[in-house]
Amino acid sequence: MLILYFAPGASSMAVHIALHEIGVPFERRPISFAKGEQHAPAFHALNPEGKVPTLVIDGQPLTEVAAILFYLAKRYPAAGLLPRDHIEGEAQAISWMSFAASTLHPARRGGVEQAMKVYAIADRKLAGKDWAIGAYSIADIHLFRLFWRLVNSMSFARGTFPNLSAHYDRMMKRPAVQKTIEIENAIGYELPE
Repeated sequence: MLILYFAPGASSMAVHIALHEIGVPFERRPISFAKGEQHAPAFHALNPEGKVPTLVIDGQPLTEVAAILFYLAKRYPAAGLLPRDHIEGEAQAISWMSFAASTLHPARRGGVEQAMKVYAIADRKLAGKDWAIGAYSIADIHLFRLFWRLVNSMSFARGTFPNLSAHYDRMMKRPAVQKTIEIENAIGYELPE
């Protein structure tokens, strides 16, 4: 049994999307940042950092977006979220997810100028591609969630990031993305500006 602890709109959104892409049953357990539920002792027993996402797999917690996405892609290969038997493709997906986690994710904390500079790098990396590693993968899910957050928290001209914007539009057409946004929107977003 899979149990996803998530906060609507937070980084856990990427895992939520991947679970819908895979189509396996899972239990959702939303965490309210506003109510401080990430600090509850029961949640800290699963994830001492008090962060989402946390995916409990047969009673064992797994944390960090990239690790969970990698696990899901490898555990459910029929979903096609990683290239099969292609170590270079897997490495490219991990490279993108590492870039997302270490560079894109913290960029907003550096201010608007820093965020624009970093997302311009991501935009250039996507040039000429529909998907980050050529075929749809967990890298696209991770990238989408971060750009989704930027789009919904900062004002910038639509043409500023043409490749990221085209990627965003393709992602928004995916049923798994639509379903995740519908579910998370119904719960309500409590993200800091």
